[in-house]
Amino acid sequence: MSFDLIKSEGLARAGILHTAHGDVKTPVFMPVATQGSVKSVSPDDLYEIGAQIILGNTYHLYLRPGVDLIKNFEGIHKFINWKKPILTDSGGFQGFSLQHLRSIKSDGIEFKSHIDGTNHFFSPELTIKYQEKIGADIIMPLDVCLEQGTKDSEIQEAVKLTSDWAKKSKDVHSKKDQLLFGIVQGGLDEKLRVESTNDLIDIGFPGYAIGGLSVGESKPEMYKIAKFTSNLLPENKPRYLMGVGSPEDLIECIAIGIDMFDCVLPTRVARNGVLFVDYGRINIYNAQFRDQDVPVQSQCKCYTCKNFSIGYLHHLFRTKEILYYRLATIHNLHHILKLIDNVRNHIISGDFFDFLSDFRSKYIPSDQKVRLEQKQKWLNSQRLKN
Repeated sequence: MSFDLIKSEGLARAGILHTAHGDVKTPVFMPVATQGSVKSVSPDDLYEIGAQIILGNTYHLYLRPGVDLIKNFEGIHKFINWKKPILTDSGGFQGFSLQHLRSIKSDGIEFKSHIDGTNHFFSPELTIKYQEKIGADIIMPLDVCLEQGTKDSEIQEAVKLTSDWAKKSKDVHSKKDQLLFGIVQGGLDEKLRVESTNDLIDIGFPGYAIGGLSVGESKPEMYKIAKFTSNLLPENKPRYLMGVGSPEDLIECIAIGIDMFDCVLPTRVARNGVLFVDYGRINIYNAQFRDQDVPVQSQCKCYTCKNFSIGYLHHLFRTKEILYYRLATIHNLHHILKLIDNVRNHIISGDFFDFLSDFRSKYIPSDQKVRLEQKQKWLNSQRLKN
């Protein structure tokens, strides 16, 4: 299991990550299957649209159905009938998104279950053992992710804990067919990013994630710190930017050296009526689509666009038909995955910068204020439902 860098243009990179369940061509976007499924679509849907790897969440899988049950099914791949690679997050992000239900201690994170209120303790050692039972191809150590605006002293303490927990995680990790990545923290502080990166490189990991971004900062701030941190990481190891998934963010972050991404955004906005097109986003709820007998995008080869009109999708969404969620999710994920494939081909052919210039000239990013409001609305919804 290793990473091969095939071609680079500027900071943009194309490579191949080798895992126990197959090779992953990078750059790559990982659809999020938090509880063992990508909401509303099947594994066959994901195969058809070209998904190479999906992401599960240890915190949620630990609570339901339980890591021992998954192990009894011979691991997560057999349990969910997914034959390609899987990455599991440690549950550290839930320390951010469920902060009203957790307490961070020197030896781990204590959670109050969002399901039934019972207490559960995640130490770095236990988190690794849980993920070994789950059986993903790539696993993450427990880390401390804090929201923007946190006091400098708290961010510094988070970096220290993340480094300490990374060392403990590597010491107890024993599954040889799993890749354990390190996670760089440090907020928007470049000195802390250097400190965190150096700590992790000293420990040594086969890949490195950049955490603590896309948690409320502006896009320019995110791009700046992602680029700064990416440039600190070893060239011969994959670089994974956690929680980023809008088309514009993917393109801009590939341009600064990122190889791997995950995010619920493409699937979540699909279920809420937002569909991706080459020039930006459309809201299927709008009355202008009611009588349009054309696909969402004429050049799109996804199942949805090959078989259904945008007028029909408008009808399904307005009437809250379940079929809408599947068709919209297929389209958005297909759009993202084909966009990434296209980027990779341009890097290999040596004309990525021409592609980047063309993309920037045509694409209309989502309004930053609206984006941050939507992000906060989602976080609030997680807290309210719990």
